[in-house]
Amino acid sequence: MISIAARPSLVLASLTLKYPVGLYTVVRRVFIGFSLSILLFLSGCSALGPDFLKPEAKVTTDWLTDGSVFSKDKAFQEKWWETFNDPVLNSLIEQAYQQNLSLQVAGLKIMEARAQLGISKGNRYPQSQQISGATSDIGISENSPNFNPGVDDSYTNHQVGFDAAWELDFWGRFRRAIESSESSLAVTEADYDDALVILTAEVARTYVIIRTLEERLALVKSNITFQSESLRIAQIRFDNGATTELDVQQATSNLADTQALEPSLIRSLRQATNGLSVLLGMPPSDLSGILKSGHIPRASEAVTTGVPSDLLRRRPDVRLAEQFAASQSALIGVAKADLYPSFSLTGSIGYQASNTGSSEGNDIFNSESLFFSGGPSFRWNIFNYGQIKNNVRIQDARFQQSLVNYQNTVLTAYQEVEDAMVAYSQAQQETKFRAISAGAALRAVEIAKIQYREGSVDFQRVIDSERFLVSQQDQWTQARGDIALNLIAMYKALGGGWGIRKGQNIIPESMRQEMEQRTNWGDLLSEDK
Repeated sequence: MISIAARPSLVLASLTLKYPVGLYTVVRRVFIGFSLSILLFLSGCSALGPDFLKPEAKVTTDWLTDGSVFSKDKAFQEKWWETFNDPVLNSLIEQAYQQNLSLQVAGLKIMEARAQLGISKGNRYPQSQQISGATSDIGISENSPNFNPGVDDSYTNHQVGFDAAWELDFWGRFRRAIESSESSLAVTEADYDDALVILTAEVARTYVIIRTLEERLALVKSNITFQSESLRIAQIRFDNGATTELDVQQATSNLADTQALEPSLIRSLRQATNGLSVLLGMPPSDLSGILKSGHIPRASEAVTTGVPSDLLRRRPDVRLAEQFAASQSALIGVAKADLYPSFSLTGSIGYQASNTGSSEGNDIFNSESLFFSGGPSFRWNIFNYGQIKNNVRIQDARFQQSLVNYQNTVLTAYQEVEDAMVAYSQAQQETKFRAISAGAALRAVEIAKIQYREGSVDFQRVIDSERFLVSQQDQWTQARGDIALNLIAMYKALGGGWGIRKGQNIIPESMRQEMEQRTNWGDLLSEDK
């Protein structure tokens, strides 16, 4: 490090040849004061690096999927799950919002980013301020070179002082770092919102899966009852000699095949319930008291989508990609600042005294014990073999990556909405036909059984109609579940759900109190920041 004060000293030292020491001291201090003023003024100049501008992205003017159920005129309903009119679902989402552990981790990352922003802002002020003190017992060897027998060879030295160092933000290094930290904070907030969108959609999706599995299981049990009756009839007709054993074996095989579906559905139901428990922030447990009885949720006919341009504002992952690009843009300026010299102000002041000569250790706070030093300095990495320039290039390449990622995030958002919209509208059409097919299959079973009792058809007709009924009823139930699942996917793609945090705590009150008892957080845990 080369002190900038050293260079004016070389010039001013010549003044001592012509002028008294007092004049030299005055001129020197005026010169240093003028230099400091210039440095402080220049430190407020514009920062290096690009000023961030919101990246451009291709925005569609209208949705490709057309349908009377989609409405762009009404305001988007943030609590979209309420359109299902299912109190159990509403309760589950509220419980997940309060207790989900992954969401709490996302909230704690916001607190971390707030603290990191405070560190970045602190660099605008003197980066080092230290109070130091020491007491030392010193003994000088009489056999050391140039030892003077006239001096004390054993004494105690006392020293107390204050040191400060301030690197001026000459090129905007610290201002750009603050910009980057502010954008990083916005990234964590958008990440929290995105986690909330995912959480609400996942709770609703799991709930629909549970209700669908419950209805599929109920239908399987109903068909087992039907087929058990068919087996009973086949057994009676065989016992009476009206048919061969073939009918009995076919009925037994058909019944067992349907019964085999029950364990699989029970397994899937239990796994879905376990998944819901974790979403609710609790160990896998019996949720029968929470779920109660219910049916596959059905939403109102009209679905609010808004206009495509709303996605840039509403989807948290789009905002996250934008703020990440802003943070990376500021880091270019931070890296460029290393290409130029850094200017600092340093100073020390304190008292020093020892019990040598005519002084005593308790004279430390006398005016004669005062010492001080200070002045400007600069540091410049001039031989870096291209490392600094390449670091600037790295930051610029990362910034360009973030711009491309933003554009890709927007395109993906549109794709997800369009996919969900077409899936929702077509699932409704599919369900209508599945309902007709399942109804006809049920009637076919009834007719086949009557004709079999009368002996007008063989048992194979009954077997075929019963198998078809099981298949059609199961597909009809899954299709009804798909309507709800695709609607949930559409609301998730539209970025709905994160608005419920407005006016609410980011982290639970009990956790906030625990953190405040352990660490002084100041106002960083306040929710109005």
